[in-house]
Amino acid sequence: MMNQLKDLLLNGMITAAGNGKETIWSSAAASAGVCITSWLGGWDKALQVLLVLMLSDYAIGILGAIRQKKLNSEVLYWNGIRKAVCLFVVGLASLLDDWNQPGMPLFRMTAIYFYSGREGLSVMEHLGEIGVPLPKTVRDRLEQLVGKAEGSNPNKGVKKPRDH
Repeated sequence: MMNQLKDLLLNGMITAAGNGKETIWSSAAASAGVCITSWLGGWDKALQVLLVLMLSDYAIGILGAIRQKKLNSEVLYWNGIRKAVCLFVVGLASLLDDWNQPGMPLFRMTAIYFYSGREGLSVMEHLGEIGVPLPKTVRDRLEQLVGKAEGSNPNKGVKKPRDH
């Protein structure tokens, strides 16, 4: 019993101190996280909402692709690249804010709100793909947006008034 307690205490101290590789990797990950967060303008609620929407969109998009039997690694890859580019734009906007008017994140917040809106629409679209019931007005608007994105005209067949 005494040897087990001694081993437990020794293992606890080793874990707390960390071994060399573990400490190096933990320090590197923490440093990278601090640098990225700083470059993105800080860790605030707006950035947290954007990241949650991005992760949700990616995960629910995968579920929708699985359900529709259209899972494609190339599409997943480019969706990940697109999200990384969105974060790059947020970081660039943050740098522009610091250059233009320090302490007033106008460009950063505009970029975050824009991309949050896009990600939110995409999440709603993916929720519809996996069968989550959506209100009729939301479904109609999403169909209209998808129709415009695919190049179809939602006003097809509607006559324009003639100029007199």
